[in-house]
Amino acid sequence: MRLVSFLFLALLVIGCDGPEPRKPVQTKSGSFFKASIERSRKLLEAEESKIQEIIALDSLKHYSHSNSGSWYHYLTVNEESDYTPKTNDLVAFTYDLLTLDNDTIYSQEEIGVVTYKVDKQELFLGLRDAVKMLKENERATFLFPSSIAFGYHGDENKIGSNVPLKSTITILQIEKQQDNTVN
Repeated sequence: MRLVSFLFLALLVIGCDGPEPRKPVQTKSGSFFKASIERSRKLLEAEESKIQEIIALDSLKHYSHSNSGSWYHYLTVNEESDYTPKTNDLVAFTYDLLTLDNDTIYSQEEIGVVTYKVDKQELFLGLRDAVKMLKENERATFLFPSSIAFGYHGDENKIGSNVPLKSTITILQIEKQQDNTVN
């Protein structure tokens, strides 16, 4: 009986090493982020290629590239002014949103006149930057890659995931704010 008790006690001590941690089935070493970056790069290349095709076919217009990544051409230029909207200015403008194939997503009539306090209200990145580039009574058409439009999430209504956009923007009025005037 002593031998059985001793063996039982020995098994109990040996068997109670403590829990052994489980090893992960698969280790991640940043590969998800690398793959995501690569997908985004390829998407941007494809969108920029499509935009370059549109520009090549529209040879009568001169397109410029903005710092934010959009391409644009002027339809109406205001030679009499050199003032573009600054932070806190109130800007009244109209715009539409189309696919790069000219299918209307939101018409100018649907959107209406927008009054925007520069850099203080939400607009998608490309539109925010476009408004700051135009002077009062100017009109221009912009081509936005999806990364500066509504991106991966879309607008959760009519604009889907990763949709590049075309927009014609008209600045109707710029109301300068006191802190932006130079004395």
